[in-house]
Formats: sequence, C-alpha cells, structure tokens
Amino acid sequence: MKVPIVVGVDDSGANEAAVAWAMHRAAAMKLPVDLVHAVDDRWMSQSLAYNEMAKKSAKELLGKAKAHAAGVEPGVDVQTLLISGSAGYALRKRSKKASLLVIGSGTRVRPGGRLTDRALQIVAVALCPVAVVGDGGVTNRQGVLVGVDGSEESTQAVAFAAAEADREGQELTVLHAFRAFRPRVKLARSEGSLAEQMLEEERVTLSETVAGLAEDYPDLVVHQLLETGKDPAAALVEAASNSQLLVLGSRGRGSFKRLLLGSTAHAVLSQLPCPTIITRVRRVKNST
Repeated sequence: MKVPIVVGVDDSGANEAAVAWAMHRAAAMKLPVDLVHAVDDRWMSQSLAYNEMAKKSAKELLGKAKAHAAGVEPGVDVQTLLISGSAGYALRKRSKKASLLVIGSGTRVRPGGRLTDRALQIVAVALCPVAVVGDGGVTNRQGVLVGVDGSEESTQAVAFAAAEADREGQELTVLHAFRAFRPRVKLARSEGSLAEQMLEEERVTLSETVAGLAEDYPDLVVHQLLETGKDPAAALVEAASNSQLLVLGSRGRGSFKRLLLGSTAHAVLSQLPCPTIITRVRRVKNST
C-alpha cells in the first residue's frame, strides 16, 4: 500500500501553492494525496445551526482544494478528510500514516497565533517529515540546501537531503554556520593560532558530516559551505534564497537540536526562503 502525502488545507493565501507543490511531488513519486482540514469545534458556539454552517464551509474549502489539485496533476489519486479538533491534533493523527506532511506558510490561522508558531507545533508533534511551502514562485530554482550543526544527528538530515537531491537531479549544498571567535583586541600569536585551530576543526567536522555520500550517490554533486560571519538562521535564509529545497533536522518533542533552537526555527520559517522540509532525527547515544 502506498503511503500518502498529507496536506493541511486552510484558507490562507499560500494554501494553493502548498497543494500544488504536494501534487507535483506526489506525481513524481507516484503517491496518493490526502487533503485534510480541521474544524476546531473547541471554540464553536453551542448553536447547531452555526456548527453546521462551519462544517459546510469546511467542506466547500476542501472541495475547492481538491479541484485545484486535480487541475495541477489530474493523474494523482486525491482524497479529502474533514476532522474535528485542532489543526495540530488532526495533522498529527494523519501523520502516523503519511510519507510527508505539507502545510502552507499563510499567516491567517484561526484560532491561534501566526503560522510560525503553528508550524513549530506541528513539527514537534508530527510523526513524519513536515514541508512548509510559501506562496512565492518555485520555478527557476536550483539545488537542495541542508543545514547542519556538527552533531552526529546532522548526518541523518544530510542523508535525507542527499536522497532528495539525487531523486530530483539537483546538486546538494551542506551548510554549517557558526560564529567564529573574533577578538576585539589584538591577540598574541598563540591565541590567534587557537582561533585558526578551532576553525580548522569545524572544517573537519563539516567534511565528516558528508562522508559516505559519494559511495551512496556517486553521481551527486556535493558542495560544502562553512559560514563564520552569520548566525545559522541568517546564513540559511540567505543561502536558500534561490534553492529548490531547504532541509533542516529536528529531534522532535518540541525541542530542536542546536541548529533549530527557538529563534533560529522561527527566523527560518518566518522568512521562508523556499520550500522547507523539517525532518525528524533520532538522538545518537555516545558509547563512551
């Protein structure tokens, strides 16, 4: 049985772009698509008439989304599902049997806060990779970018990104961003050498992160990018401005491993430079 791509449907401006992006991916991978919308009845009136009106509106929204999907890729099997409860609950439930969860980057979220907050919540609870798609154009973009932080878990995000790049026939760029040691006063020679040594260690770490890719993907072109002048969020947003896809790793359960600590995740998603997939990585236990 083929595992579907699940798309969270809402009335934001970016939703059509998210549906189209998911449909193109589904067609390429020969997968079905489930369009899911949640009616959050926790905040509804006790009036039966009002509730019925809300459900009718939701069904119409799903109908429009399905028609749009069919127009994009008519050969893909599309199903619609209307679920009661919060968007986070509905999408987590469907993510149990999904290959990918796709949401748009629109900011009209009812009830609740901005998309950035909801996206982080969904990433934290989803049981599959989550793609956030903006309403900007996705044509004339090249390459897959993956952010790493030097941890052993980073190799899992790199493996995911490499598979994406290889499947799409794109080049892969692996970006490691950190603030280099920049003293405000002139250092003694030994201290300056220490700073250079630290930089060289980060270069080695980056090289180790991509080790083995040539064997697994002999035709894949891999670029290594070490950024020392910007924080991770700024470096990722800038580097991904013309990318086809950005991949980030998350440990899930609401906490992000170094690369995606709080403000970085918010910054990347709120400035969404391109379609971005956040994939869950497993904690690596040291044997020492």
